[in-house]
This record gives sequence, structure tokens and C-alpha cells, in this order.
Amino acid sequence: MTESHKIIADESGARLDSFLAGELTQYTRSYLKQLIDNGGVFLNGRLAKASTKIRSGDEVTLTVPRQQEVDILPEDIPLTIVYQDKDIAVINKAQGMVTHPAVGNYTGTLVNALLHHLQDLSGINGELRPGIVHRLDKGTSGLLVVAKNDEAHQSLSKQIEEKTASRVYQALVFGNIKTDEGVIMTHIGRDPRDRKKMAVLRTGGREAITQYSVLARYEGHTLVECTLKTGRTHQIRVHLKHFGFPVVGDPVYTKKKDKFGLNGQLLHAYKLGFHHPRTGEWMEFLAPLPDYFENVLQSLKKI
Repeated sequence: MTESHKIIADESGARLDSFLAGELTQYTRSYLKQLIDNGGVFLNGRLAKASTKIRSGDEVTLTVPRQQEVDILPEDIPLTIVYQDKDIAVINKAQGMVTHPAVGNYTGTLVNALLHHLQDLSGINGELRPGIVHRLDKGTSGLLVVAKNDEAHQSLSKQIEEKTASRVYQALVFGNIKTDEGVIMTHIGRDPRDRKKMAVLRTGGREAITQYSVLARYEGHTLVECTLKTGRTHQIRVHLKHFGFPVVGDPVYTKKKDKFGLNGQLLHAYKLGFHHPRTGEWMEFLAPLPDYFENVLQSLKKI
């Protein structure tokens, strides 16, 4: 069996094999290069070379032999279910938990836990991501909604796409943000220097909008609320770094020393709102900051 991918490039200048390694992180760069060399990748309908430089708008298609069929098994992993009915479940994900399985990481994920705790999950995203409408990074904690059937999944996905759902985070950042509130508007895409990262790009990428407001100021730190107006990969983390105030504990987007002994970034999805996919009723959920987050705040001196 095989699986096919079609990707429209949103940036220019990267080598094709490097670009694909950033887009398809479930495969190694060497594997993708081998796939290209064996004639499995087409660029704008023509056989491609690994060294070819891509341009914004290029269409890349590739067919990948499926090496193995994987059974994603239920696991009795502790899970905080904030709300559930026959259509949806709202989960407060713990920091350190991967949202869904990927190549080389088929156990210990939120999906494994969901398969144990819930009877039904939508199948729109396939066997590796049942029920997953949106995701949180491994090091980010907080609320996400899970769909129990395809109709609910389609409704929730549409709300996120049309920006009628609300996703609000709290983050502790390095530095003192002087403005009380504002909006960060950029384009975000793969970092051309490191394809495993995202970055603000001058050309290419996709529009990214984050609204922020300051909640509290401490010596050397600021507690900030961030509302997603778009949902790009690592958006808040990238935007706050670009703004000059990286998230405390972020292992990817800050080189500042973590003196708190954290296991991930101090970024928490604390408020989630959406219209119920069956009734249309507006629903809103809150999740308090985790203890480790609160403990850091208590250790800081307010200004």
C-alpha cells in the first residue's frame, strides 16, 4: 500500500529535500532524498531532483510506500475530561503528552488515552488521529476539543477555520512588555535555516495573527494572555520570540537559561469556546494554570 501527499510551497529558496523534510516530519531527510532519487517525487508535474530549489506556489506531489500497518492501541493513561456528551469531549491535556501518534511514537499519546476512555471518535483524520480537531504542542498544556463523530468534527473544524471558535492562552515570557495590549501580525513558515522550526518570514509563509494583553508584570518577566486569530504551527511561541519576549522554558525558541527546572514552555491553553456542533449553543471552558506554572509565578516578584 502507498500514501500520497500534495504540498503547495509557500516560500522560495529551499532545496526540495530540505523543504519536504520540514513539511513531512514523520520521515527522515535521507529517506525523502532516497524517495526523490528513485523517482517518487514530482515538482509541478515533472520528476524532481533533491537539490532543486523550490519557489512559492510550486506543487510537490509524492507517493510513499507504506512500510507497515500500525495498530494504535488504547492505553489506560490518566486523562482529565472537562466535559463530554455524545458528540464532543473537552480535554485538559497535561504538559509532556504528545497529541497524536507519529512514526516512531505510537504509544503514550493523547490518542492512545482517548481510545481507552471514550467509546466513539471521529475518523476524518485517519487511524493515527481519530477525533483530533486541533492539537497542542507536547510542552503546552491546556484545553482542546475532541470530536466523537464526523459531523461534529466537520462543524468544529469549520469554526476554527472561519475563526468563530475562541482559543486563549496564558504565557510567561522573559522581559517586560511595555504596552498593555496589541496585535502581532506576520507571516509564518518553515525556518529556512532549520526546517524543524517555524519562523517569521519576510516573503512567503502564511498570515499569522495573535492578539495579546498583559495580565501581570514581574521582575524580568511578564504574564501575558494570547488569543489566536489564526492557527499556525507554534504560532504563539514564534510570535512572542519575534516580538522580543520568548516563552519561559521553551526548548526550541529561546536560548535563555531555565532556572525553574521546567519540562516545557510555560504556555497554557486556559480558555476554549465554540458553538456546539449539534445544538449551536455557545460553550466556553476554563482550565486553571497547572501547579508548576503557578509555583513559578509565586516565586517571582511583582512590579
